[in-house]
Parts: sequence; structure tokens; C-alpha cells
Amino acid sequence: MRQIKPALSGAELRIAIVRGRFNEAIGAGLLAACTERLAALGVQRGRITLVSVPGALEIPLALQQLAATGHYHALIALGAVVRGDTYHFEVVSNESAAGVMQVQLDAGLPVANGILTTDTEEQALARVAQKGSDCAEVAVEMANLIREIRNEKRTA
Repeated sequence: MRQIKPALSGAELRIAIVRGRFNEAIGAGLLAACTERLAALGVQRGRITLVSVPGALEIPLALQQLAATGHYHALIALGAVVRGDTYHFEVVSNESAAGVMQVQLDAGLPVANGILTTDTEEQALARVAQKGSDCAEVAVEMANLIREIRNEKRTA
């Protein structure tokens, strides 16, 4: 049995990050942790593209357009939706997550979803370092996995 093992080398990868500006402090923390971990995994700064959008609902469209370029090995979505007093939280949380997943499946391109959905800003701030780092690892691992699967397909 042939097994494709996880690979966390980002040396040859091109990655784009889409960050929602709403809840700025949370987004900035996610971005800092994510880019720090990407660098530690070997992704060169010049091979990372950052796109900023107003909020979580705009992230999927920017991801879709980046995916359509065919230039990137993986994409990362970063942002935060913090519960308020209305149903708007559920709509934004659900629709942004569905949009991110739809881009990933339609494009056949890994998209790490780092859009936090929390009850309070404090909960989100407590998660930014881990979630930002996790998204970097997911993007690199999945980009390598997809490349390996596609290489295997060519040699079969």
C-alpha cells in the first residue's frame, strides 16, 4: 500500500491570504500568527499575496478570484465574526463558511478557513495565535498533498 504522508515544506509554494478588516485587532493577530508560521515552514515572503476585504462575507469572492488565476497552491481565509444581539451573526458565520468551502471545492484548491466565529471579542483574541498558525500549516500540508496526488495522476 502506498501512503502519501503529510509534508510541511513550503519552500516552493505560492499562497494567498484574504483577510477581512472587520474586527481589526482580531484580523491583525490572525495575520501575524499566520505569516510567522508560513515563514517558519519555508514559504518565502515574496511568494505570499495578501488581499484585504471589508469583512467575512466578502472573503469568498476574493478567494474565488484568486483561485481563478491558477497562480496559487493554496489560499487562506482570515477574519472574525463576533456574536451580536441579532440573527446577523448566524447569517454571516454560515454564509462565509459555505462560501469558503464552495471556492475550495469548485477550484480544487486548498483553502484554510481561519474565519473565527465566537461569542465575544475576548474569545476570538484568545484564539488568534493558534488559529493563524493552524491555517498556515493546513495550507502548506494540503498544497503539498494536492501536488503529490496530481503528480501521481500524471505518472499512472
